[in-house]
Amino acid sequence: MSRKVFDAAMGDFRPINKVLELSGKQPEFASTAADYVGKRVNDRQVGTGRAMRGEWAKTLATNAGRYGVQGEAALAIWGIETNYGGYMGGNNTVHALGTLAYGGRRADYFGQELITSLEILQAGHVKPKQMVGSWAGAMGHPQFMPSSFMKYAVDFNGDGHKDIWNSVPDALASVGNYLRAFGWRPGETWGYEVSLPRGFDYNHVWQGTTASLRDWSGAGVGRANGKPFPRQDDVARLYMPMGGHGPVFAVLANFDVIRRYNNSESYALAVGHLADRIIGGGDFIAPWPDDTALNDEGRRKVQARLLQRGYQIGSADGVIGSKTRAAIMDWQAKAGLLPDGFVSGNLLRALS
Repeated sequence: MSRKVFDAAMGDFRPINKVLELSGKQPEFASTAADYVGKRVNDRQVGTGRAMRGEWAKTLATNAGRYGVQGEAALAIWGIETNYGGYMGGNNTVHALGTLAYGGRRADYFGQELITSLEILQAGHVKPKQMVGSWAGAMGHPQFMPSSFMKYAVDFNGDGHKDIWNSVPDALASVGNYLRAFGWRPGETWGYEVSLPRGFDYNHVWQGTTASLRDWSGAGVGRANGKPFPRQDDVARLYMPMGGHGPVFAVLANFDVIRRYNNSESYALAVGHLADRIIGGGDFIAPWPDDTALNDEGRRKVQARLLQRGYQIGSADGVIGSKTRAAIMDWQAKAGLLPDGFVSGNLLRALS
């Protein structure tokens, strides 16, 4: 590492108090999928995405041919990560990572990311003052951590720099390369909103049953819009983000590839939904239920009330395992409720 690069990046370093505060902050309340998706997929985001689809059509087409990733998928990740470059985070990446390494929480991880960020500067991909991102060290249009940059960033325009901060083509190609590396399936979508038949066994949801869309159709699971599945042999599992009273989805392999970008099912749903809206799809057909999510304390209360009713589920530890889930479904059925096994504020209130 050259002294010049190091001094330019770290010479005036001081730990950033705001970063330390954010790193130790724990959310007081859990967020529902409805809240998460609603904040990130709206008419404004869709309209901007469609405009960007037209502006960067050539780049997206080249990327689709090179990486097999549909343009709308890359656009959706770009839109949700940084509002299509509208906000990439105002933090000096090197200083943010230095602060997180200094702060002690996951110090080894952030220390290695700090060193990698300096290696990126040493290679000349970006100038120190332009290396900006989130307080946690995620950088540029696609919000790559430095280690992800090293593995997946692409010099699309051939200028010798993998510039995910200032070059939209480099950033979009980098997203495509990332998704391809984790197994993106060209030609497949992420999933479909579905309707479930009366008397459906919700154990299939919680046990992660996988089957071809043809077999799901044979079991009475159909698209919510009434249209047939276009690719009957694609394999899917069911995802029920807010219980059987809300939207339910048959999700394919690409849904889990999106989760490799951010390991959150709500994130993957938001990306998939935004991608669909960009290419002309509508909103979900089933409305979101009026419900709330539970944090650890709320889940422990659910378990405590099941224990009071004689269910042998172990201790009230806040972890919803198979015994707790089976107890919930049994109690719901006996109480005349939909036995979907979904843990939420409505369930806690019903158990009161």
